[in-house]
Amino acid sequence: MRAPQMPPMPEHRPDRVPFWRHVMLFKRDILSTQPARLYRAKMAEVKLPFLHSVMVNTPDLVWLVLQERPSDFPKSERVREGLKLLLGESVFVTNGATWARQRRMIDPAFEGGRLRDTFPAMWAAAEAAAARLAPGAREIEEATSHAAADVIFRTLFSVPIEDATASEVYHTFRAHQRSSPILNLAALIPMPGWAPRYFPRATRETARHIRSLITTMTARRMAEIEAGTAPDDLATKIMTTRDPETGARFTTEEMVDQVAIFFLAGHETSASALAWTLYLIATHPDWQAKLIEEAQALGPHLGGPAPDFAILRQFPLIRDTFREALRLYPPVPMLVREATRPETFRERRLGPGTQVIVSPWHMGRNERIWDAPHEFRPERWQEAATKRCARDAFLPFSAGPRVCTGAGFAMAEAVLILARILCEWELAPVAGRVPVPIAHMTVRAKDGIWLELRRL
Repeated sequence: MRAPQMPPMPEHRPDRVPFWRHVMLFKRDILSTQPARLYRAKMAEVKLPFLHSVMVNTPDLVWLVLQERPSDFPKSERVREGLKLLLGESVFVTNGATWARQRRMIDPAFEGGRLRDTFPAMWAAAEAAAARLAPGAREIEEATSHAAADVIFRTLFSVPIEDATASEVYHTFRAHQRSSPILNLAALIPMPGWAPRYFPRATRETARHIRSLITTMTARRMAEIEAGTAPDDLATKIMTTRDPETGARFTTEEMVDQVAIFFLAGHETSASALAWTLYLIATHPDWQAKLIEEAQALGPHLGGPAPDFAILRQFPLIRDTFREALRLYPPVPMLVREATRPETFRERRLGPGTQVIVSPWHMGRNERIWDAPHEFRPERWQEAATKRCARDAFLPFSAGPRVCTGAGFAMAEAVLILARILCEWELAPVAGRVPVPIAHMTVRAKDGIWLELRRL
């Protein structure tokens, strides 16, 4: 029997490096710019002529920024610079009244009852994902990316990933990811609105093409709504919901922005989390055996209609495993806010415009909060102490008013897909191919995550 492996960690830079070296590391990935001391530091500060940022690593400051005074720490405009080509004015990047209006119109689509309604589409995607697997070694991030995209298209637009437009969006998005620079000049140096922003040609073209394809799907759905023939899915729900304060609905153009972030957040983050979870399961065979046994509850439903939504309650160990993977490998490693007024954090003065970073990656591994923070111990989620830690430092979906509206959706999707795979497949790591975590849009593996699959 293989000995359990410690979860892989990213490479860390020394505590002090020249600025040029810091920039070079940042171009490679976000995690490489961070020193290992941040797993125990209470706060870290970077102060340059054109950039002042602090990372807050204590529960009191995290609470202040995300929950107590979120309006004083809106989403950073610098982060928006690198995302606006694709996301436009989506709920992920807006602030103030615009953001509040968007959330009022989006949140009802993800309420508990609606989640039950989407479950058959999730099941169909999980069945398709399992059917696409084959024995032998394979790069599992590709499989989870395909599965997560399928869930989005089935639940949002009632079409599978094999639909021609859906498939084109998916493949173009993967090309967009590969071309997007992690380091955008305007994210480092404040630039006036009139100044041109540089993006590689491929990034601009893929973003334009994705938005064009989404516009086609959204306009088609708007026409179906007007004709009374639209399916009762998430897109229809969001597009027919009126703002309770103004009575207005999303226009087609506004809906394109929201669909873009649903695809980015709902597909990219889920793909990352599922891939890391499967790797952790593969490298801990004794725990995997327990999960395989639990997953057999799906056996009678294979190849048939979706089971009842309540079946998810039969997978507590799989749910805890996914939680532990989210703690170790949160898909979005850093949340960047911006101070709107002078502040004092731990006797350090911050001026307006200071970038305030909350790091789910470092809080999830905070050595002052968690016991054995770098170890994979999913059983910890049955302990009362872990539940207390989670209130302070478990932030894969953010927290406060801007908590991810699709958190419940993501948990249900992940548990179902994991159970469906483990019901039929045994996993093992591929010798000599230990993944190295890096972060661009999300936490991925430098050269992919390779697993050996064997049919049970």
